[in-house]
Amino acid sequence: MLIRPLLRCAGALALVLLTACASTPRRDSPARPALDSAAAAEAANAVLFRAMSLVGTPYRYGGNSPASGFDCSGLVAYVFRDAARIELPRQSAAMSALGGRKLDAQALQSGDLVFFAAGHSISHVGIYVGEGRFVHAPNSGGTVRLDRLDGAWWREHFAFGKRVY
Repeated sequence: MLIRPLLRCAGALALVLLTACASTPRRDSPARPALDSAAAAEAANAVLFRAMSLVGTPYRYGGNSPASGFDCSGLVAYVFRDAARIELPRQSAAMSALGGRKLDAQALQSGDLVFFAAGHSISHVGIYVGEGRFVHAPNSGGTVRLDRLDGAWWREHFAFGKRVY
């Protein structure tokens, strides 16, 4: 008689454990190990130098390589993949949705992503290089270039920064 209640409890316990194992934990950041501070600084430095080396590359909508040209998100994804072996989403809005805390302009460090919004949605991304400047692929007919965050349009449309290391 005591065996039947024990079997029911064991069955219920097994069901609870199986249900818990079936759920997937929510991740707010990319699925990769966090870098220690020395490795993060090295990755940020590599990103910075690679981004600067691409200044002057022609803008091309949908472009994602030095040979074909770059649009803003193509430039950022290429630089992070090439310099730091970090895979980022291809579109600026998806990049902005990566986990991590949003940074204001005063908290930015070299290698951080900077996002700009037109209206309520993210429409542009660049890479912060320091001293109030960032590298980006701005528009059709232009080239990858350095601009200042305190420029009129950029200051008014700056949304936030993100650190992905």
